[in-house]
Amino acid sequence: MSAAAKHYDVIRKPLITEKTTMASENGAVVFEVAIDSNKPMIKEAVEALFGVKVKAVNTSITKGKSKRFRGQMGRRKDVKKAYVTLEEGNTIDVTTGL
Repeated sequence: MSAAAKHYDVIRKPLITEKTTMASENGAVVFEVAIDSNKPMIKEAVEALFGVKVKAVNTSITKGKSKRFRGQMGRRKDVKKAYVTLEEGNTIDVTTGL
């Protein structure tokens, strides 16, 4: 497996919500990441894929809710988010992917 494929396994997708838009005004970008990834892996992946310098990585795990699917009780998956703070002068435009 190539290094880029490994990085794409760590970072799933950018999250675009009201809260993440507020965070982006302070130089942070929010990604959904693999549940088993850690902060150094996330930092390495963001720096390699986007060519920026990462200042800090904060993570949070949102537990999946119990929901009813066609009458059966089911459970949504747990989601891990990474709040990636970038060094001064670095930006990632998640709407265009550049």
